[in-house]
Amino acid sequence: MSDLIANLSLGFSTALSLHNVLLCLLGCFVGTLIGVLPGIGPIATIAMLLPLTFNLEPTGALILLAGIYYGAQYGGSTSAILVNIPGEATSVVTVLDGHQMARQGRAGVALGTAAIASFIAGTISTVLIAALGAPLSKLALWFGPAEYFSLMVVGLACAVVLARGSVLKAIAMILVGVLLSTIGTDLETGDERLTFGMDELADGIDFAVLAMGLFGFSEILRNLDDPEPQGDVVKGVIGRLWPSRADLKQAIGPILRGTGLGAVLGILPGNGAVLGPFASYAVEKKLARDPSRFGKGAIEGVAGPEAANNAGAQTAFIPLLTLGIPPNAVMALMVGAMTIHGIIPGPQIITKRPELFWGMVASMWIGNLALLVINLPLVGIWVRLLKVPYRLMFPAILIFCCIGIYSIGNKPSDVMFTALFGFTGYTLYKLSFEPAPLLLGFVLGRLLEEKLRQALVLSRGNFLVFLEKPISATLLAVALLVLVVALLPAVRKKSEEVSAA
Repeated sequence: MSDLIANLSLGFSTALSLHNVLLCLLGCFVGTLIGVLPGIGPIATIAMLLPLTFNLEPTGALILLAGIYYGAQYGGSTSAILVNIPGEATSVVTVLDGHQMARQGRAGVALGTAAIASFIAGTISTVLIAALGAPLSKLALWFGPAEYFSLMVVGLACAVVLARGSVLKAIAMILVGVLLSTIGTDLETGDERLTFGMDELADGIDFAVLAMGLFGFSEILRNLDDPEPQGDVVKGVIGRLWPSRADLKQAIGPILRGTGLGAVLGILPGNGAVLGPFASYAVEKKLARDPSRFGKGAIEGVAGPEAANNAGAQTAFIPLLTLGIPPNAVMALMVGAMTIHGIIPGPQIITKRPELFWGMVASMWIGNLALLVINLPLVGIWVRLLKVPYRLMFPAILIFCCIGIYSIGNKPSDVMFTALFGFTGYTLYKLSFEPAPLLLGFVLGRLLEEKLRQALVLSRGNFLVFLEKPISATLLAVALLVLVVALLPAVRKKSEEVSAA
C-alpha cells in the first residue's frame, strides 16, 4: 500500500506540472471536439497530431495523445444524445436511449449522466491501473530478447483478433506491415534494403507518414465518398445538466456494473473495449424490472454503456504500458509515438521510466475531471458544430495534415508518401481490408527483427532458445491459442456481428 501511495505521489507530481496539465486539458478538449464531429475519430486525429508531439517531452506527448483518446470516447456520446449519430463506435449503444431522453426534453440529464458515469468509471479504472502497475513491473526482471520476441509474436497474433472480417486478409495486412518495417538500412550490416535506389527511403518509412496516410488522408477520402449523415439535431432547450436524486439512484448500479464490465473487456486484445457498452446494455436490460423501457429513454441505457465505454478506454492502456501489446488501433499509434521518442513499450517501462508510467496514470484522473468540468458548459458550442457540413471542414483538415507532415523533416517527399498511403488506405477500405493490422505489423515489425537477432546472437543461432525459455514458450503458446480462437467460426461470426452493429 505504501508503494502504491509513493508511486501515485510521483505520478501526480509529474502530471500536475503546469506544462503537463495544459497538455492534458488540450488533449481532452481536442478529443471531445473530434468525438462530437462524426466521421473523424481518434485514430485519424492522433495520426494527424503525431507530428506536433515530436518536439514535446515524451511524458507530455503521451499525456496529450491519451487525453485525445478518452476525450473522444466522451465526445462521441454528445453527438449520440443530441443528434442521434454516434461520434464513436463505442457510442452506438448510447444512441438508443440517450437520444430518446433528448427528444423528451431531458438532453441535459442524459449528458450529465454520461459525464458522471464517465468520471466514476475513469476514477475506478485509474485506481485499477495503479494497483496492477507494481506487480507487473516485476516482469521486467524476467524478460530478455527471446521473451520480447515472443511477446511481439503475441501482439501480431492479437492483431488478427483486432481485425474485422476475413482472417486471411488480416494476416496479409500484418505481413505487409512487417515487410514495410524492413525498408531502409539493415540493423547489422548497414546495407540498404528494399529502397529501390531511392534516397528518400534510406532511413525507412516514417511512422507518422504511414499513420497519417492510412488513417488521416484516407479518412478524408472516405468521408467525401460517403453521403454526409443527417442527424435529428435537438432544437429545444438542453435543460438542467445535473441529474436528480432519483435519476442518480437509478444510474449508480448500472455505472458500477458497466465499469466492471468495461474494465475487464478493455484489457482484452482485439479491441475488447468496443464490446463493453454492448455487454453493459444487455446486462442492464436483463436486470431491469421493466425491459420495455429500454429504447424509450431509460437512464440506465445511458449510464451503464457510458461507464463501460470510458473504463474500457482506460484499461486498454494496461497491456500497452506493461506488456507492450496494443489491444486496438489507437494503442498501436501510442506504440508508434513511444518508439518515436525512443521508448520501447513493455515490462521495463515501469522500472526504467517510472515518471512516464505513473505520470500517465495520474493524468488519466486529471483528464476525467477536466472532461467533467470543461465540457458540460460547452454543450451549446457542440450543438452548433454538429450543424457544420463536413465538406466545409475537410480543406482545413487536409492543409493541417500537410503542414504537420512537412514540419517533421522539411521534406516534400514525406507529403507525397503520405498522399500515396492515403490512396492506399482508401483502396484497402474499398476492398474490405482493415488497415489497423498493417499499422500494428509495421510498429512491432522493427522490434520483432531486433529482438530476433539479439536472441539468436546470444544463443549462437539456436532457434530452440524460444522454446527452451519457459516465458518465451508460454507466450508462443498463447499466440497459437489466440490464432486458433480467432479461426473458430463462432468467434468470427460474433466479431463480425459486433463490427456491423
